[in-house]
Amino acid sequence: MGSASGEAMSRAADRAAKPTVMIYTMGEVIGDGVIKLPFAAAVREAFPDAWIVWCAGKGSTVYAGPLKTVVVGLIDEVLMTGRMGVRVSDHLFSPFGGRRFDLVIDTQGNFSRGLYARRAAKRFVSRVAGVHGLRRKPSDGQPPPIGMLDRLTDLLEIAAGRRVLPRPVALTDPRTLAAARVLLPDGPSYVGLAPGAGGQEKRWPLARYLELAERAKAAGHQPVLFFGPDEGADLDQARAAMPDALYPEFDRTDDFKDVRGPLLVIALAGRLAAAVANDAGPGHMLAAGGAPLLSLQRTHWLAAKFKPSAPHLSLLVAEDFGQGGMEAIPVEDAWLALQDLIAKPAP
Repeated sequence: MGSASGEAMSRAADRAAKPTVMIYTMGEVIGDGVIKLPFAAAVREAFPDAWIVWCAGKGSTVYAGPLKTVVVGLIDEVLMTGRMGVRVSDHLFSPFGGRRFDLVIDTQGNFSRGLYARRAAKRFVSRVAGVHGLRRKPSDGQPPPIGMLDRLTDLLEIAAGRRVLPRPVALTDPRTLAAARVLLPDGPSYVGLAPGAGGQEKRWPLARYLELAERAKAAGHQPVLFFGPDEGADLDQARAAMPDALYPEFDRTDDFKDVRGPLLVIALAGRLAAAVANDAGPGHMLAAGGAPLLSLQRTHWLAAKFKPSAPHLSLLVAEDFGQGGMEAIPVEDAWLALQDLIAKPAP
């Protein structure tokens, strides 16, 4: 018997011996995939002995791609093929190839797809009103919140019978952990700064980030700056202003250069005393990795909807400081908030 077939049989036996939990979504691109990571960690916390299946109804999720290594230990199986309830014709057949699950948590919002997934469940919780789930109020008795993670947390509370909050991802891959230790060795107090964002309107000015980095350095912390592959001009400007800061994603000479992208940022986050980021992907990666986070936001509505799930979180919202965009947030307020985060005990 080949090793591949033996491994498949072992996984099948493992699955058969455990209660099965399916998370039914329509799929994840990198942005919402990163945001949902703390929820995936909470699902594993709520059901530590379950076989957890993540179903990408439209056939694609970063949990089978760029974030595959991140979800090791959280998700046992990613389901992306076969009839998923997306097409009308799917409803003529047994859902998910005839598979049954002890629990299905339906996170998508379509009524018809919710009914399809319900047919495969011994127990079913859904965010679709009238199917199940959000007819019950969460424990605080308040209306469902608008935040993505808040909605998912309320569903998980109903499914688990207790409140299980989103939590940082505990990475287990040895090469990933080794890369983080090499790039940010034990000893210094590291402060991370991620100036990037997908749109200019989300960005606190780079000059403010550099001033904050200078203050952190003067207080005895080692600044660590994170830039994406399309932010070369900002990277050059930062290097010219702060050549002694660390830029761990660039000019690498370590033996773990295969560890990169979101996985690397999440791993490095666990070695930071605190971090600062805009309302963008890097902030959610730093939060998923466990860094205490100062999140710089444009509006309270956006801050609520896309609030990062950091173990310690501080928010500064531009609209609180009068008219104007992100530049309205003063450096002094950011520095005070950052100092407070650094001083908090580890979660």
